[in-house]
Amino acid sequence: MEYKINTLFEEIGGSETIEKLVTAFYPKVYRDPDLSPLFEGDIEEIKRKQRMFLTQFLGGPTLYSNEFGPPAMRHRHMPFEITPTRARAWLRCMKEAFEEVGLKGDAANAFYSRLQQVAGIMVNTEELR
Repeated sequence: MEYKINTLFEEIGGSETIEKLVTAFYPKVYRDPDLSPLFEGDIEEIKRKQRMFLTQFLGGPTLYSNEFGPPAMRHRHMPFEITPTRARAWLRCMKEAFEEVGLKGDAANAFYSRLQQVAGIMVNTEELR
């Protein structure tokens, strides 16, 4: 008997779902007054990196590491002031994107739980006054 363990990447629908999620997510980020100051530069490149990271993060191909080396997301984001408020805003935008693309069920819940952990780790600045 052969057992196949699916990754979260496979369980949520693979690259097609990641594409839909990233496409739904970034307009929300750019409209958010807490988050928009953090996102400068080519939105298409930002989206490309996010697709690559999320693919790898969920157990899919190691696209991000293949091009940029280990993700080390906390280190890569240190130049940006990520406050608890900004982490919550990021999660809110992601949750709205999940809802927009119909990402739900056990795999989606596990994915979102992992994102909550990441958001907490990313905080590197106390609330701005």
